[in-house]
Amino acid sequence: MEDFAHALADFVRLHHAWAAPIVLLLAFGESLAFISLLIPAWGALVAIGALIGVSGISFWPVWIAGGIGAALGDWVSYWFGYKYKEHVAQIWPLSRFPEVLLRGEAFVQKWGVPSIFIGRFFGPLRASVPLAAGIFEMPYWPFQIANFVSALVWSAALLLLGDVIGQIAEWLWRVV
Repeated sequence: MEDFAHALADFVRLHHAWAAPIVLLLAFGESLAFISLLIPAWGALVAIGALIGVSGISFWPVWIAGGIGAALGDWVSYWFGYKYKEHVAQIWPLSRFPEVLLRGEAFVQKWGVPSIFIGRFFGPLRASVPLAAGIFEMPYWPFQIANFVSALVWSAALLLLGDVIGQIAEWLWRVV
């Protein structure tokens, strides 16, 4: 995974125009049920964030792309849970990792709509919470509001973390 993140960051460093579309796809995959369990993309998002300040890539389009990608991933996950309900647990890879869905279900039942915002920031919950919200038929508009707001905050947090790391690395490079 580390090699993947480095390769993507190198590509984006050389081709700035691809930063936003790549971040959109990474955030979508990171937030999509099933896919995010197999390919965590947050490291690549942080690596691309590290390029923002040091390479002249504009923060705003990359941030918006990340937020939209993450929100769309959750939206698809919610829809999938809503449509397929109890059959979801029988689909691979959740059939091999039933605890992921069980944690998402418990979290949604305990926290309700705020679970969408909170779950965005916790690994496997990121994709299982929207799926569970769909299964339990969380009201659509409250889900979507929490989904889009949390996606934008999450995208900014990852990209800004990367940007800070990039700024520190650049400063250290000049000092040493």
